[in-house]
Amino acid sequence: MSTPRIIDGRPVPPVGTWRIDHTHSDLRITARHLMVAKVRGTFEDFDATIVVGEDPLESSVELEAKTASVTTGTRDRDNHLRSSDFLDAEQFPVIGFKSTGIRPVGKNWALTGDLTIRGVTNPVTFALTFEGVSTDPYGNTKAGFSAAGEIERKDWGLTWNVPLENGGVLVSETFKIEFDVEAQLQP
Repeated sequence: MSTPRIIDGRPVPPVGTWRIDHTHSDLRITARHLMVAKVRGTFEDFDATIVVGEDPLESSVELEAKTASVTTGTRDRDNHLRSSDFLDAEQFPVIGFKSTGIRPVGKNWALTGDLTIRGVTNPVTFALTFEGVSTDPYGNTKAGFSAAGEIERKDWGLTWNVPLENGGVLVSETFKIEFDVEAQLQP
């Protein structure tokens, strides 16, 4: 079993380039519907590269998700999310994230970067957790990472909505973004 490095009392993964293991990773969004229920969606087609530096503060993350791959389990809702009302998958086929910095926060990290949706780029910060490192049965070094953050969707031009008679809106203005990633150290 691989062991993480300990820097400033925090476990960090081994130095190197890591690629996600698609079968053990997911990227989710959550919004409120009718202001009372949560609706979750996942991106089925996404990729990420994580580069861990000798100094963990020099590490980086790049992620791309295909907008047409968003799925909530309901075909009509999925098609609406892919339409020009939301992601406009035809005109903007990719959502991108490129980190600009990482800093320690308590026992974990804050990952800051530029998130691009519908051609609009804004800074975001995710609460990042390094979940550990292990060796799989085939001798590959794997590490786990999880992150979560929220965005105000109107900041990316995602403004479609329907006002409700009793106040509020059909779809929440805030979206939660979460990812859980298992990554493999590249040779």
